[in-house]
Amino acid sequence: MSGGVEWKVNMPDGTSEKLERENIGMVSRVCMGLKGMVERFVLKIWRFLEKAWSIGVSEPKKVVHCLKVGLALTIVSLFYFMRPLYQGVGGNAMWAVMTVVVVFEYPVGAMLSKCINRIIGTFFAGSLAMGVHWIASQSGEQFEPIILGVSVFLLASVATFTRFIPTIKARFDYGAMIFILTFSLVSVSGYRIDELFEMAHTRFSTVAIGTSICILISMLFYPVWAGTELHHLVNRNMEKLADSLDGCVSEYFNDNGDVKKSDDDPNKKLQGYICVLNSKATEESLANFARWEPTHGNFNFGHPWKQYPKIGAAMRNCACCVESLNSCINSEIQVPEYLKKNFSDACMRLTSHCSKVLKELAVTMKTMTKSPTTDLSVGEMNFSAQELQNALKSLPNPLLFPPLSENETKGEATTKHAAVTLIDIVPLATAISLLIEIATRIEKIADEVDELATLAEFDSVSDEKSQQNQSKTDGIDDVTMKALQKV
Repeated sequence: MSGGVEWKVNMPDGTSEKLERENIGMVSRVCMGLKGMVERFVLKIWRFLEKAWSIGVSEPKKVVHCLKVGLALTIVSLFYFMRPLYQGVGGNAMWAVMTVVVVFEYPVGAMLSKCINRIIGTFFAGSLAMGVHWIASQSGEQFEPIILGVSVFLLASVATFTRFIPTIKARFDYGAMIFILTFSLVSVSGYRIDELFEMAHTRFSTVAIGTSICILISMLFYPVWAGTELHHLVNRNMEKLADSLDGCVSEYFNDNGDVKKSDDDPNKKLQGYICVLNSKATEESLANFARWEPTHGNFNFGHPWKQYPKIGAAMRNCACCVESLNSCINSEIQVPEYLKKNFSDACMRLTSHCSKVLKELAVTMKTMTKSPTTDLSVGEMNFSAQELQNALKSLPNPLLFPPLSENETKGEATTKHAAVTLIDIVPLATAISLLIEIATRIEKIADEVDELATLAEFDSVSDEKSQQNQSKTDGIDDVTMKALQKV
């Protein structure tokens, strides 16, 4: 009647019924809801693909690692696809596939750690299981299950207890777990299987095949060394710590005297110390994996990897002070500007020396060469810290009070001086004390880096430069002598 569209539904008997307006509205709402769900689902997939693409572009090594895992699994699958290989290992070829899946890790050190642990654990567990099975078989049918059960209980308990020992847990925890698994499997299966030696032999062979494939592919095709990753991580953290210290103090003693609140858009350089605080677990794991790796690049087999966690611990101690300094700077209690001006130059000078020392240490780590100016920079930093400490001791000095203006009387000045309370001075004194403490902890970082340079036998820059200067001088002298001879 109104000229609108009329909806009808065909019935099985050939008739048609008019669809009410309420049903039409319900159908449209259901369709809109399904459409929204599909759009949200597609949007989530698109965001996931964008994130995966960004990770692949920023870290292509991880993409290469994925390809290496696929290549290793393809090669080990040939033991199933090719009949001669399958007849050699039989149905136990699946152990080789499982070995590749379990032990193939991103850094070479982590992969070598798992491979060596798996081989050693499988070998010793299989050997002990064979020995226990022989002893149990010689004791008769009645005592055989008892001996096997007691052996599983004792050895599994002892191996599990060793996993609580810190030194064993750090390097051989995976091997202990494989020992328990293999010994239990071989010893228990041997009670029902006659060809126990053949089963143990094929299991060890498949494990050796899987680990060999992993080692070859991981070390020959774009290897990712845990030692190199650890070295770069400590170097980057040192640079981030220097940038954070510069940013915090520069923000506090800026020209306008206002502390900038940047909660909505935080500066990454200011928050760099957080990366230093959160890198303990990564440093310790990389240092543990690096000890399994052979000589690579500039790192020899006996490189002092234990020294890197010590440097990281010293940097975290310094980063804690930077975090406290950042909290003090962003405090709600504002320090009067005339108080800041009295310490601005000294604080900025000390910060500059602290940052200079950290950056020189970062260069020393990056180039693996001893810098001849590091000791001089540390001395300048300590001298600036002493100057700032002496200035901090002079806080009750009348110079700290605001200067008199031209129209200000002594009574007004007294009232104004009384306004300088302890609340105004404490935040500034705390910030200065933290800055002095940061300088002390940076000196400890320098000591740890110097010890690493001594243990790792870093090259000396001073010797190279002296040789170059000497060669240049010798060349000039020769030219001058030839010119004099011609004259």
